[in-house]
Amino acid sequence: MARLRGPGGCAWDREQTFDTIKPYTLEEAYEVVEAIDARDWDELTGELGDLLLQVLFYSQMASEEKRFAIDDVLDRLSNKLVDRHPHVFGDVKADTPGDVLRNWQTLKAEEKKKRQTESGETGKKQDHPESVLAGVSSAMPSLMEAYKISSRVANVGFDWPNIEGLFDKLSEETAELRQNLQEYPAPGPRPQSAAGVAGARGVKIFPELRARLEDEVGDLLFVLVNIARYLSLDPESALRKTNRKFRRRFEYLEQRLRERGRKPSGASLDEMESLWQESKRQEKA
Repeated sequence: MARLRGPGGCAWDREQTFDTIKPYTLEEAYEVVEAIDARDWDELTGELGDLLLQVLFYSQMASEEKRFAIDDVLDRLSNKLVDRHPHVFGDVKADTPGDVLRNWQTLKAEEKKKRQTESGETGKKQDHPESVLAGVSSAMPSLMEAYKISSRVANVGFDWPNIEGLFDKLSEETAELRQNLQEYPAPGPRPQSAAGVAGARGVKIFPELRARLEDEVGDLLFVLVNIARYLSLDPESALRKTNRKFRRRFEYLEQRLRERGRKPSGASLDEMESLWQESKRQEKA
């Protein structure tokens, strides 16, 4: 990286900045996840290398600005692994994953307080302890953020006592959405049209109603994320798998229609539904 960024190196690499590299970091992280989901170990090897390149890229740029170097990144990580695992490297007892997470959060809070003291921050920070949600980035995908938020508050006891409570909440939120839909202009919600006009095919929806519907749909999604968390499932991964399943089945449907000289836009819903069910049977065969 030093050579690529240095004199006689690569013109593209030399002109990159922290901000221009950010999109590539996100892309590479998702490609790592995709390779893991596909259990493509050869591809994963390459994707992990690409993700590691992002770390090296940022570290080299920081080194050029005399801020830090890759050694500082690795030293800090090594120290964190030791400090955050006193049940492995020290005498603290943590028998369950829940114990480990609680210790981890406590240690993070102590580290934060220590940094504030060393940096001379006073008064306000100490009088108002940092939220348990501090550090949950709002820049991450919404499903992941919801999972992180609910996990954090669950660690301090703010959680449903059992999964039946979550299903009750799901029913409650569904009922609230349906109640708000009673105010939807006739003839009611319709699928998005080919022209891309969402809603009831041109029927005007008042902004206040749209905002309430958005709130209710968001509440439903948040409950579903909590159900996934309660089952120790990653909602982002679950939805990604469903997306791939849908794509696979719809592409099968398209292929069968092409064999008949047709396109989805020229097929009836009944015909497409029949092919959809056929694709599901093919998967089970």
